Amino acid sequence: MRKIDVILIGLGAFAAGGLLYWTLQLLGLNSQSAGIWSQGLLVMGLMGWVLTYLFRVSTHRMTYNQQLKNYEDAVLQKRFAELSPAELAQLQAEIIQEKQQAIDADPSRGNPS
Repeated sequence: MRKIDVILIGLGAFAAGGLLYWTLQLLGLNSQSAGIWSQGLLVMGLMGWVLTYLFRVSTHRMTYNQQLKNYEDAVLQKRFAELSPAELAQLQAEIIQEKQQAIDADPSRGNPS
């Protein structure tokens, strides 16, 4: 997030609070009640926004993590595309061998007979 984004978000939150305050006054609430309600709703909204951020951090769905995953996938895709047919066959044989070893090590994963 850039510095200007943070400034704009702060100004937007400030403007939303003022707009909410004036809207509540137009709906008939007195100045004190409109102030309390607008502050409460604004704080709840900002807390909800922070919670969504914390959720994205805890589930690793941040922009950096997504970019890193996309980069790693692209590198693997490029390496896979550059493999010769012999290397592809060898890789496939290794995968089959690893799967068979995993099945042999854990009989519950094998085919029921």
